[in-house]
Amino acid sequence: MATALPKAARGGPGRPRRVTGTRRLMAAAFLLPALVLLGALVVYPIGYSLHRSFFDRAGTGFAGLDNYVEIFTDDTILTAVRNNLVWVVVAPAVATALGLVFAVLTERVRWGTAFKLIVFMPMAVSMLAAGIIFRLVYEQDPDRGVANAVWVGVHDTFSESAAYPKARPLPVHPLEAAGGGAYVTKEPVRAGSPVLLPLVGVAPGDMPADARPARPAPTAPDRITGTAWLDFTRGGGGTPNTIDAREPGLKGLKVEAVGDGRVVATATVAADGTFTLPAAAEGTFLRLPESNFREPYNGVDWLGPTLVTPAIIGSYVWMWAGFAMVLIAAGLAGLPRELLEAARVDGANEWQVFRRVTVPLLAPVLAVVLVTLMINVLKIFDLVFIIAPGSVQDDANVLALQLYRSSFGTDAHLGVGSAIAVLLLLLVIPVMFFNIRRIRRETRR
Repeated sequence: MATALPKAARGGPGRPRRVTGTRRLMAAAFLLPALVLLGALVVYPIGYSLHRSFFDRAGTGFAGLDNYVEIFTDDTILTAVRNNLVWVVVAPAVATALGLVFAVLTERVRWGTAFKLIVFMPMAVSMLAAGIIFRLVYEQDPDRGVANAVWVGVHDTFSESAAYPKARPLPVHPLEAAGGGAYVTKEPVRAGSPVLLPLVGVAPGDMPADARPARPAPTAPDRITGTAWLDFTRGGGGTPNTIDAREPGLKGLKVEAVGDGRVVATATVAADGTFTLPAAAEGTFLRLPESNFREPYNGVDWLGPTLVTPAIIGSYVWMWAGFAMVLIAAGLAGLPRELLEAARVDGANEWQVFRRVTVPLLAPVLAVVLVTLMINVLKIFDLVFIIAPGSVQDDANVLALQLYRSSFGTDAHLGVGSAIAVLLLLLVIPVMFFNIRRIRRETRR
């Protein structure tokens, strides 16, 4: 016997009403605010940008495809396109690779959680703050920029720096320029007549800590002797070409005896400024080689035209490697451990387990991280705008920065700016399409 449906469940004579209902009007009412916001904030700007990209600078004359042609003919915009390609290829790959390495290694150390926290902390810093931080890190002056402070420290460990980079003789001194930054005596030297090698231009604070007051060199009939000193008395009162009591010796200065175009003998000045050369130096000219006066190594021009883009990518990786690490570590925690142990039992070493088991199993997670970072770098703006100095901003240019400059700069061209915005949208769509397909594939599983 059939059971009668309640009246509320009946849709009409002979046709029962669905239990869940089809209240389309109610559903539309709930969706309407979201659709209005979506249209106002996404659909309308896209449509207006597309429309505006076909008009001229004033927005009154139809320009056709001229704005798009300018994108691929203007040197500045082409540089932005090339730099964006470098960003898309390099930055996500490096950040993902570092995240994978960090996630795998931190599983095996006791302090892995603390390490993950430290690596992830830059994500809490805004792009603006990170840009300011790395603008200081990449400062050319080693006394201010951390990168060059480290680089110069390593360089000076393996390469001897100049003793007195700013030292020089005065016209009244018995020395003259010899080319290449060296100085040579005006007259040949003779045994038994001490040589005077006075210099100026060295700040008292730059003198060696163990330099002593200069003293006249002893006379030796079979040797060449002399004194090299700082011919400057603090507070005044000194006499040029005279060794005064408070004038220090130029300790470590190198002296060469040059005759017939070759170096006959060499000497190093002592703490009191004195030096001695053998009798073979008789009749030669004394030369202070350029190695005494080279400017100190000042590090790498990180923000120069050549390295500015890799330097900014480095700051981006510093921020986003922690993001990649956290997502990959979450995927790593869900891997079936029996597969890893089975590979080890079968004789695979740790590198083979990582390459042939761990990475393939993590492929979906790695794809998520890589695609997310690719979309992110396509619209990179803050770091480039803040870190790159104005003189090299054209060399570090990217599409998002060029979009800002074309739309709001002093010579704004909204038609070109809108065309760049459309180009960015077209570049993002394939990546988003790939991501959507991957999500649907994962959902079907």
